[in-house]
This record gives sequence, C-alpha cells and structure tokens, in this order.
Amino acid sequence: MKQRNAKFTIGEVVRHKVFPFRGVVFDVDPEFANTDEWWNSIPAEIRPSKDQPFYHLLAENDETEYVAYVSEQNLEHDENDAPLRNPQVYQIFDRGPSGQLKPKIILAH
Repeated sequence: MKQRNAKFTIGEVVRHKVFPFRGVVFDVDPEFANTDEWWNSIPAEIRPSKDQPFYHLLAENDETEYVAYVSEQNLEHDENDAPLRNPQVYQIFDRGPSGQLKPKIILAH
C-alpha cells in the first residue's frame, strides 16, 4: 500500500464536501484506522478508500458539536472565517496572531 502525505495539518479548519459540517483537525491517521463496523456503516456507493489519510475533527453543524472521522477525499479547506463553536477547540488549541489554531503546549511530568 502506497503511503501518502496528509494534505491537511493539525489546527487546520476544514469542511466536508458532501455533508454540511466543518471542524478543526486534531489528529491524522496515515490510513484508515477505525473499526470494520464503522467502515461497513458507510453506504457502499459513498464509502471512501482505506488507503488515504483519515482525519479526526472537532466538528460542528448547525445543530451540534461532535468528533468526526473523515477521509481526505471528503474534505476541503474551509474559507469561512467564523470561529468554531465546539467548546473542545479552545481546550486543545490557542489562536495565533494571524488567526490560525495552534496546539497548546502541555507540560507533563
């Protein structure tokens, strides 16, 4: 299986190409790393290939905030400048001087 570099980075705000939600990337899997049950729950006609990066998002739509797991082929950069509502965003990220989201530095011992 050919490994690809991820198109999106941690802290990048993206939106789904098909479904009406957007979110910020907080983790990246170089290829599919979820359960077969999850995989099989996707209708076959829209099921993405497993050999591409998959992104963990702090996501939101008009009704709610949640965590999403999305294939690279179904994401694009979000041009919307509105801040994200998901309360977890600011537990994990700080907003940089130019508006970009940067992971917080967490010190552990």
